[in-house]
Amino acid sequence: MRVNGELRDLAAEITDTDTVEPVSIESADGLNILRHSAAHVLAQAVQRINPEARLGIGPPITDGFYYDFDPAEPFTPEDLKAISSEMQKIVKQGQRFVRRVVTEDEARAELADEPYKLELIGLKGGAAGDENGESVEVGGAELTIYDNIDPKTGELCWKDLCRGPHVPSTRMLGNGWALMRSAGAYWRGSEKNPMLQRIYGTAWPSKDELRAYQTRLEEAAKRDHRKLGVELDLFSFPEEIGSGLAVFHPKGGIIRHEIENFMRSELLKNGYEVVNSPHITKGTLFETSQHLNWYKDGMFPAMHLDEQTDGDGNVVKQGQDYYLKPMNCPFHNLIFRARARSYRELPLRLAEFGTVYRYEKSGTLSGLTRVRGLTQDDAHIYVTDDQVKDEIKRQLEFVFSTLRAYGLNDFYLELSTRDPEKSVGSDEQWELATDTLREVGEESGLELVADPGGAAFYGPKISVQARDAIGRTWQLSTVQLDFNQPELFELEYAAADGTRKQPIMIHRALLGSVERFFAILLEHYAGAFPVWLSPTQVVGIPVAEQYGEYLDEVIARLREHGVRAEVDHSDDRMPKKIRTHTKAKIPFQLIAGEEDRAAGAVSFRFRDGTQLNGVPVAEAIERITGAIRTHEQVSTAWSE
Repeated sequence: MRVNGELRDLAAEITDTDTVEPVSIESADGLNILRHSAAHVLAQAVQRINPEARLGIGPPITDGFYYDFDPAEPFTPEDLKAISSEMQKIVKQGQRFVRRVVTEDEARAELADEPYKLELIGLKGGAAGDENGESVEVGGAELTIYDNIDPKTGELCWKDLCRGPHVPSTRMLGNGWALMRSAGAYWRGSEKNPMLQRIYGTAWPSKDELRAYQTRLEEAAKRDHRKLGVELDLFSFPEEIGSGLAVFHPKGGIIRHEIENFMRSELLKNGYEVVNSPHITKGTLFETSQHLNWYKDGMFPAMHLDEQTDGDGNVVKQGQDYYLKPMNCPFHNLIFRARARSYRELPLRLAEFGTVYRYEKSGTLSGLTRVRGLTQDDAHIYVTDDQVKDEIKRQLEFVFSTLRAYGLNDFYLELSTRDPEKSVGSDEQWELATDTLREVGEESGLELVADPGGAAFYGPKISVQARDAIGRTWQLSTVQLDFNQPELFELEYAAADGTRKQPIMIHRALLGSVERFFAILLEHYAGAFPVWLSPTQVVGIPVAEQYGEYLDEVIARLREHGVRAEVDHSDDRMPKKIRTHTKAKIPFQLIAGEEDRAAGAVSFRFRDGTQLNGVPVAEAIERITGAIRTHEQVSTAWSE
């Protein structure tokens, strides 16, 4: 339940003056509580089997939970089976979760054999960060331990340092949970700390929901962009280059080229001006922007350059620190500031496909969705006070129309608000900016979900969450208000009344990053891209060798229209050619034999195996170019 807005156990005492709300197990809060409770059962099962395994952290995560351990040996698949069996016994026993408040000294005494827990005790009072899950342990104003109690005997079965709350009984886990896998994970996410063993699991209110989730996972595995990237020869991560740094192969390069080209054309249509900035800069720029204060841990280390010494090794000219840029916004501020600006130029929309570099922890890297080198479709828009709302509305409409053109149509919005501990600016600025974003979000007619404390340090954010073909949600576009950087960079424009005023800055990322968007589209389409994005759009397959020349003429006409097309002149038999190009997910196979050549026609074969025979070449060209022009997804034969 929620008591006066705070999540509490059902066993918590309440008064007549308290405001109490129920928390259902199907809600976001309910699922987190269920999954965190499952993590405790997992940890208890591990220590029943292996009492020497030291405990780390066990938070709920999207669709599941994990718990970190420090065992003598890494977990094996056989270990997971044994742990799962032990968990079933604990669930069936119906142990009660009982909350107990303790002092620091009491907690240290009770957990003397748990070195990782002892480290967390020092974070009491909310100092723990959510990023690595510490807040589930000590994120409140007081330290608490949860005891697992045998319901029949009252005996203490197990205990863990935990903020809570939990479900009343382990029996509530039912049979809607499962262990998934184990992996290595650095303690508290830092490579400087020991490597622990992490066990991942999932938990749902019912077995049917568990099975539905497992089915979605199976489909997601088939669509995994890392797997498809290899199968379709799109990109790779050579060890010689380094972790999180991708290279795009010719086929992947074509897809990326089309994604970026369409985006650039839309930018120009919508009043943007294209700029460009270097990949590296003096550290003083990021001191001005405050990124070195707020974001340094996410940046690559400094390169100390330009220092000069004399023959004796004495420094005669001091060097400077240079950084690979993690953001494009400070550069755009300098472009704005490069000359005097007038209110007549606003809104000024500066856009750049700018490659940035972020030192993501190795354990968080994941194919193209989390990399260390990424290209942002970044834009920064400078507006007057009275232009803010209309511009944000315009940006959201631009976002929706562009994403739909890529084939994503199912959206909702998320409003990220201020974290008082990690923000700059006045309360009045934040309140006005947040209210403005909320109004625009509500007027869009889409669902608007709250994300308390999720804003960047410089201003609130509204983000577009898109659902893909199998129902997964991806954060794509973001629109953020910033009243901090214009002040830091002393940006100003000449207002209509002759005074100098400070513009308001809007950060807008539509695709997020080209690499991540590439991965999302690859999984959304399971590699079978719409015709306009497909690396090879048409392949000609002659029924026999003598029809190859005829198909060469057809393909040459398609190429004149800019179609990416080729003829398969290999020695393979026609059925094998068809299988090869179907597996490569090519949209159109044009097959020609004697009847087609005599009639000046071709036969279409589509991805799903359907065919359309005897189509005149001119009509075939029009249909193919039309599908490209309209961004059509073609998987089966057109109706005649």
